[in-house]
Amino acid sequence: MNYSRFLTSLALSRKPSPIRELTKLLVSASPDLIFLAGGVPNPELFPFKSLSVSLDDGSEIQLNSNDIKSALQYTETRGYPNLVKHLKELQKYLHEPPSTTDWEIVVTNGSQDGLCKAMEMLVDHGDYVLLEEPCYAGTLSILHPYKPKWLPLSGDKDGLIPSSLKRALDNYKGKDTGSPIEKGPKILYLNPNGANPTGTSISTPRRYEIYKLAQKYDLLILEDDPYYFLQFGEEKSPSFLSLDTDGRVLRFDSFSKILSSGLRLGFVTGPKELVERINLHMQVSVLHASTLSQVLVSQLFDRWKIDGFLSHSSKVSTFYEKQRDHMAAAAEKHLKGLVEWHMPSGGMFLWMKCLHVEDTKAMIMERALPKDIILLPGQAFMTDPNKASPFMRAAFSLATPEKMDIGFAKLAELIREEIQLQRK
Repeated sequence: MNYSRFLTSLALSRKPSPIRELTKLLVSASPDLIFLAGGVPNPELFPFKSLSVSLDDGSEIQLNSNDIKSALQYTETRGYPNLVKHLKELQKYLHEPPSTTDWEIVVTNGSQDGLCKAMEMLVDHGDYVLLEEPCYAGTLSILHPYKPKWLPLSGDKDGLIPSSLKRALDNYKGKDTGSPIEKGPKILYLNPNGANPTGTSISTPRRYEIYKLAQKYDLLILEDDPYYFLQFGEEKSPSFLSLDTDGRVLRFDSFSKILSSGLRLGFVTGPKELVERINLHMQVSVLHASTLSQVLVSQLFDRWKIDGFLSHSSKVSTFYEKQRDHMAAAAEKHLKGLVEWHMPSGGMFLWMKCLHVEDTKAMIMERALPKDIILLPGQAFMTDPNKASPFMRAAFSLATPEKMDIGFAKLAELIREEIQLQRK
């Protein structure tokens, strides 16, 4: 593919940092290299000399003096080499990217860091952006400063509806002067599994339809998939990366939901030409993701291998599936007739529509906290944050089943009081 039409002028103007390129050489250099090129701190002066981390199985990861020197030192921008190797093996195992285009990986400070840099690479002020509404609030916050022309798409319990995407693209044609290929929508943002906030996953047949539409209309797909490992059920749906024969998918993965959010590690997988642009941005911003976090996860993969990581991920997914069931039971007990919802197929959230409340914002932001309960109002997930929304999002990740029951009893009371307020 020719990516020139997708890249912003800012992204095209980025050049490699000479210092970062030298650091790449240092990481892979012979021990005999006399390095006089960069301001690399002397590790002998680091006050930290070793580190031991206990795992939940009782074993330990030990970073000896040499390990800790690497873990506390600069590393390559694209990632700590051994971790990058593990991640490439993981992506091949899970997704088998079929594209004939060379694909690459860059490790980021959480997946949102990669997503933010990808948006700067692809979105100019006033560009069209295709996304399912409601949409993850963090993505909307990234995009709002670009003042995009929103093309919000519809979804249901099976995720994004392909006909909604086709209709938006067909309706666009002819609205601008000139060619839609030059001026039209370029990117489609997707949260394909256990979506935030809806908890929906795009069904497998729809994924094929959506990819074909992306081919027909020459779109790049931004596959933001932090809940990939939190799909409930035995089989996982194929990723868009696994369908990508053209090199038009940028995939964003995260360790936050599986290993730790505080590690701040995610990774972007996609066409080498696009991933390199993100790499160049990182060279002049964060330099690289935390080396210490990368070394810890790298050693975890050394020990666990892919099978051990997937076994751990399965345990995490099973926990959240049980949490979902507890929250759904509490909703059935307390909220029936007041809200409607569908069973989340993954992720951490229950998305609810109040049947008799037109706008949940004031109810939640002003009147929920005195009852010792807090959710997020639906407005936070809409392209127009000023438009009234009857929706709200509840997270089932932290609360115990007992607290869910108490919380939803309080929520039911709050909704009934809000209905009375509206009638006055």
